[in-house]
Amino acid sequence: ETILSYKPDGIFLSNGPGDPAAVTNAPQITRDLMAAALPTFGICMGHQILGLSLGAETFKLKFGHRGLNQPCGLTEQVEITSQNHGFALSADSINDEQVEVTHLNLNDQTVAGIRHKQLPVFSVQYHPEASPGPHDADYLFANFVEAMRDRQS
Repeated sequence: ETILSYKPDGIFLSNGPGDPAAVTNAPQITRDLMAAALPTFGICMGHQILGLSLGAETFKLKFGHRGLNQPCGLTEQVEITSQNHGFALSADSINDEQVEVTHLNLNDQTVAGIRHKQLPVFSVQYHPEASPGPHDADYLFANFVEAMRDRQS
């Protein structure tokens, strides 16, 4: 209620350290915010929190993903991404009627991006703000801004 009282144009779920399952109130707050159909963009831990709020599960990676050279993609385009995390979304737990996997980490095939099929909600596991590409991920921010503008019109 407090967040919505500010009448935000969108919700940005930022990165952060640690086990996303330990942030027990974040998935419910995220579900409540999604009910308002606000454009929502999550990165890294925000991606994991968004996944949890959509019913997915997370798991601890054996070694984690660290560094500026993690290849991610799904179809014909590969992005070189910056990553620094030790947890990931379980692909088997994603409800594919509601959520589309948009990116995979090409080193180990873990889920690196998701998009809600009806709501303006998406996320990526990597750090697009780090610009390792250096502009590979700019389209993500452009998509978020466009979704906020569309909601205003």
